[in-house]
Amino acid sequence: MFYQKAAKYWENVPSTVDGVLGGFGYITDIDIEGSKEFLNEIFSVNKPPARNRALDCGAGIGRVSKNLLLPYFDKVDLVEQDEKFISTAKQLIGDNCKLGTLYQTGLHLFKPQERYDVIWCQWVLGHLHDYDLINFLERCRDALNKNGIIVVKENVSSNELEYDDVDSSVTRPSNLMLKIFDDANLKVIKTKIQTGFPDDIYPVYMFALKSKLEK
Repeated sequence: MFYQKAAKYWENVPSTVDGVLGGFGYITDIDIEGSKEFLNEIFSVNKPPARNRALDCGAGIGRVSKNLLLPYFDKVDLVEQDEKFISTAKQLIGDNCKLGTLYQTGLHLFKPQERYDVIWCQWVLGHLHDYDLINFLERCRDALNKNGIIVVKENVSSNELEYDDVDSSVTRPSNLMLKIFDDANLKVIKTKIQTGFPDDIYPVYMFALKSKLEK
């Protein structure tokens, strides 16, 4: 029911930047700029990821793929469960030889078919139950190339789990996020808080995660 309700909610959201950002379309440039800074920091670490292939999870209309990932990577795949969003993403990105496969499915069901240097998850993981999120992150972890990174960019609540009945999602506190990462055998190598957002929305954290299993 949790997943069906969320799918129903997004079916009725217009496939525009303002729609996918819940009426906060005006923050998109600030958001992308913050993500670019974080990605540049990731590429500056010791043993950085390659730039061959990235995956955009919960890609919506392709906002992050077009403005952030495609300029950096040779190939970008998208996962998005809403059919009209996928259709809009194709139009928004246009005829770009770097655009890879578009998978229409929910993240709780998604199994990566490729290996990735960076897997980007933004404003979507609140739609997964904790156990499904751990399993999803484990599947992503196993799909990373050498030195690969999972980036999680999400709203973070102050100290407890908060449920949104409208779009059927949760907002997790940072300590729960860290526990979930740990349970999925992922270690945090970098964290940053997005700046420049309005005061009346949740703080947005960026986490760069590496597999604990990588030798």
